[in-house]
Amino acid sequence: MNTKILLIEDDQIVANVYRDKLLLEGFQVELAFDGETGLEMAQSFRPDAVLIDLMLPKMPGVEVIKKLRMQPVFQSLPLVVLTNTYLTSTVQEAWKAGATKCLAKADCSPKQVIGTLRAILGLNGEPRKPSAPATASPGGSSEPPAAANDLDEAFQADLRKSFVDGLPATLTALRVLLQGLIKAENEASRLQQLLQLYRRVRSLSSNAGIVGLWQIAQMSDALEALLKELHEKSKSLNASTMRTVASAIDFLGILFERGTTVSAKQLVEANVLVVDDEAISRRALTYALEKAKLKPVSVEDPLQAFQLLSQSRFDLIFLDVDMPNMNGFELCSKVRTLPAYKKTPVVFVTSLNDFESRANSTMSGGNDFIAKPFLFIELAVKALVYILRAQLEPQQTRPAQPQPAV
Repeated sequence: MNTKILLIEDDQIVANVYRDKLLLEGFQVELAFDGETGLEMAQSFRPDAVLIDLMLPKMPGVEVIKKLRMQPVFQSLPLVVLTNTYLTSTVQEAWKAGATKCLAKADCSPKQVIGTLRAILGLNGEPRKPSAPATASPGGSSEPPAAANDLDEAFQADLRKSFVDGLPATLTALRVLLQGLIKAENEASRLQQLLQLYRRVRSLSSNAGIVGLWQIAQMSDALEALLKELHEKSKSLNASTMRTVASAIDFLGILFERGTTVSAKQLVEANVLVVDDEAISRRALTYALEKAKLKPVSVEDPLQAFQLLSQSRFDLIFLDVDMPNMNGFELCSKVRTLPAYKKTPVVFVTSLNDFESRANSTMSGGNDFIAKPFLFIELAVKALVYILRAQLEPQQTRPAQPQPAV
């Protein structure tokens, strides 16, 4: 008898992809597109494992997990979560509720997800027995199944082509929704536009991860989390966060044109310098950058920061403005005199949001700024835009590594 998998996922495209892949692997599969239906189907289908998204209509994934674990028959049922990388608190709730494994959509291909399911179910040593013939001739006779790797590669290539062909329409939709958000005249309208934009980016994030376009997946994964938080905390929707959302969508457009080849999953090692004399602010900045899987180094003294920049290589710099000994604008001007830092992105993080401060940030050589107080995920999105953009550039155009001072 085939191993039974219940898939609870509200994105129909994602759900169909995983269903087809699971069927190819020989599993018996049932789909549910919302939490309530998924909970009901678990009772009748009695799956051997559940693959569940956390962001579901009608009943959130965490609630579904809790209700399943309350029933003795499901207390040892493997529950594998697929979710956004940046929803840390929601993932923690899923672990507490009884999730067996939590996987990030943007970091996992269907092959890896199914590999995890097979390992949990103890099926790694069993041969695959597809539920239906892999291919059939026009006359109806089955052809011999291809090797497992060939099937996986053909499956991914097919999905990737469909995904890439749809990117121009996706970009147009994102830009239309962004304009709707910018032009919204009241809070209700803004929230509605935010929700639609969030759903569109959420689908993009899931699909990019499925087809193995990791840079698009990483960027849309972070933007999805920012849009979700802005929808839940509408007071945080201001000029700074709007600028961050707009820059992320613009950069997605560049990735759609130039980042549609399979790339390494992880970011090329990127070092980020944080300069801020306030300890709490430094910790907040460091935490946000670590969430984006970057390597932050924090310094409180601008003079020490300049010495460090003269000796080491950083790919991105975040500067406070109001600091003792040397303000952020002065430090940025000095940084631009270093040959290796002519084009390194510099982002000011400041509570100074007046026109003069914006002008000074540009005149001193800064690229951007974020207003305090900031959302952690906003800073992560901003950092990813600059780091991923730099990694698209040909290696020879990037600044040479400065030699340490003797």
